[in-house]
Amino acid sequence: KVEITDWKLRLANYDNLLPEDFEVELANIDNSKDPKQFDARAVKYLKDMINAMKKAGNTNIWCQSTYRSVKRQKELYDESINSPDANKTDSLIAKPGYSEHQTGLSVDINSVTELMDEWAEGVWLKDNCYKYGFILRYPKDKERQTGYMFESWHYRYVGVDVATKIKNENLTYEEYYE
Repeated sequence: KVEITDWKLRLANYDNLLPEDFEVELANIDNSKDPKQFDARAVKYLKDMINAMKKAGNTNIWCQSTYRSVKRQKELYDESINSPDANKTDSLIAKPGYSEHQTGLSVDINSVTELMDEWAEGVWLKDNCYKYGFILRYPKDKERQTGYMFESWHYRYVGVDVATKIKNENLTYEEYYE
């Protein structure tokens, strides 16, 4: 088992509740009217990855969701629980306190297509994200390991060394963590 004390490697998932007093220093990722926020220590890497993606011709992308407060996570979770797809909620949306978005280290990157993993944007991300310290957090055919359905848009910052190891060894974050 890996001894994890590094700030960028904090695990939040079904089995790992964030402390009630968990806080993160946030920075805006852009200068828009309603800017998204990301962990201030890692925001540079996210911006670098987005800029490299755009430079490579993948311009139809945006950060749909980044940091979420416990309150916002609860709103999303409650909304899903009260929807017709309530039976899928726990495989789609983390309970408040268990969400990676609350760490400020996760980002949902969307494009104009729902099949992002098959289009240029998703392929570029999957092939290059590790160079910027990111991993595809919930890979295809790894639902048993992660507890979540495949999400082609959900990326997590873990640092270049860890991201490279996870990519090279085809691991999930849970597998790396163990």
